[in-house]
Amino acid sequence: MLRKRRNGTYILNKHEFRSRLISILGFRPGNLRVYEMAFIHRSATHTLSDGKSVNNERLEFLGDAILDAILSEYFFELYPEANEGELTKLRSKLVNREHLNALATRIGINQILISHINKSMQTRHLYGDALEALIGSVFIDKGYSRAKKFVINQILGNHTDLIEIINTETDHKSQVFQWTQKMNKNITFHFVEDWDFTHKRNFFKATLRIDHETFGEGSGTSKKEAEQMASFQAWKKIMKTGFIE
Repeated sequence: MLRKRRNGTYILNKHEFRSRLISILGFRPGNLRVYEMAFIHRSATHTLSDGKSVNNERLEFLGDAILDAILSEYFFELYPEANEGELTKLRSKLVNREHLNALATRIGINQILISHINKSMQTRHLYGDALEALIGSVFIDKGYSRAKKFVINQILGNHTDLIEIINTETDHKSQVFQWTQKMNKNITFHFVEDWDFTHKRNFFKATLRIDHETFGEGSGTSKKEAEQMASFQAWKKIMKTGFIE
């Protein structure tokens, strides 16, 4: 579907790409170029004559924020009685990197992603990153409402068992601990206890530091819950910054 020129740019079979893209999106795209960029991993980056690098990292950054906003709004409306900690926990399960990778593969992103990384490494996080970049592309091309519709209808509606995900516990604290042991790094948690005047109960804020650098922060009604929220943020940072290939 794609062929690389000598100057580093790509020749794309636009008809085939557009057909696959419509199948993934469920609608006809407007600005096809922004979608093409969503599927170029940084390992396949090429540089234009003006020095600009072309890959999906910026779109991934944008899509990550848009996805968080969409899921926050979605769960806020779906569970009106849930508190902040519970809503955060629900959202964190859906943006779990393993889950995003599986979703991306299910909708066919693995068939059109361009990278120069071997297949054994691709399954780690490349596809989930590309899915976030695709969400960023939809936002740029069609706006927030269409991006929200794509996430809820095409991804959550067709490919996600919410009940199964909600009932699945992921121990992010153990994941971070295993990584720090492997990398010979020190991990510490710092806690602050506070009072929630709205719900009239104590809650805890946790900060996770690795070698004195803050990697994640979280809050919850117990130290354990706050630890898991902070660990999730830390694990997300570890994955995003490429510490894990």
